[in-house]
Amino acid sequence: MKKVLVLDSVHPVMCEILQAAGYETVVNTKMSRYELILEIINYSGIILRSRITMDKEIIDRARKLEFIGRVGAGMESIDVEYAASKGIVCFNSPEGNRDAVAEHALGMLLAIENNLFHASLQVKSGKWIREENRGVELKGKTIGIIGYGNMGSAFARRLSGFGCRVLAYDKYKSGYSDQFATECDMQTIFEETDVLSLHVPLTAETQYLFCTGYISNFRKNIVLINTARGPVVKTADLVDGMKRGKIVAAALDVIEYEETSFEQTSDLLQHAEFRYLAASDKVILTPHIAGWTVESKYKLSEVLANKIVSHFRNKS
Repeated sequence: MKKVLVLDSVHPVMCEILQAAGYETVVNTKMSRYELILEIINYSGIILRSRITMDKEIIDRARKLEFIGRVGAGMESIDVEYAASKGIVCFNSPEGNRDAVAEHALGMLLAIENNLFHASLQVKSGKWIREENRGVELKGKTIGIIGYGNMGSAFARRLSGFGCRVLAYDKYKSGYSDQFATECDMQTIFEETDVLSLHVPLTAETQYLFCTGYISNFRKNIVLINTARGPVVKTADLVDGMKRGKIVAAALDVIEYEETSFEQTSDLLQHAEFRYLAASDKVILTPHIAGWTVESKYKLSEVLANKIVSHFRNKS
């Protein structure tokens, strides 16, 4: 019986599906990198999130490994190209939390445009302030989406009832216009966007994509939403953009100071840029929970397990 090692917490449905397909599953969410290097030779499959990076050193020790499964969307914790060169198939499950991410992004946008969080805190402290909390409607606004994959397209679907115009740019796709968004070039995004939402993976190309040079290309002053990865946005440049008025508000579920596991950060308050964001009533911050719902916990594991089983069943 082939053995699969589960390195991070997953929904029990993951092991149920794999076991039904004939795999033996071993769950060890405390295993260290050193222990994995010693043990990986015994396994045909690995299931993980981002706690341990599957790099060349580990992959070279994985003599029996047939697949690596990432519970979630981002694959930056796996050297996918090197794994493929060794005949190891890599899977992820963005279908499992795309709805959660889309709803969270929409919720953050509505909250920031209507001062919901700030106004709620005021009322709870006994302050009743109306004019300063006058909101901005989404109807008639242009929403620019960068990356039109699972997350970006799900967000566009959620926006369809609000009467906005939705533009989408994806460097690696073409012909993806649909009833929810219109495909366009980056120059159109720069010219027409009122709200920018980032839905790109973290790669060498997208790290610090949102920087001073990028911000300066926008004709309008914009609202930023980032539910992708923290290092896609250079925090210092975001703060500079806010101080200059180019960024009028920001909704951030991720931040560049997160550790690779996403479970913790460095001391956030040691960063002057973070202190600025935290003090601003034009910023909403959440702790990387956009894809973190009760439903997505199940779907992420179910989708991934079924992909793995289906692939090897068809292969045989």
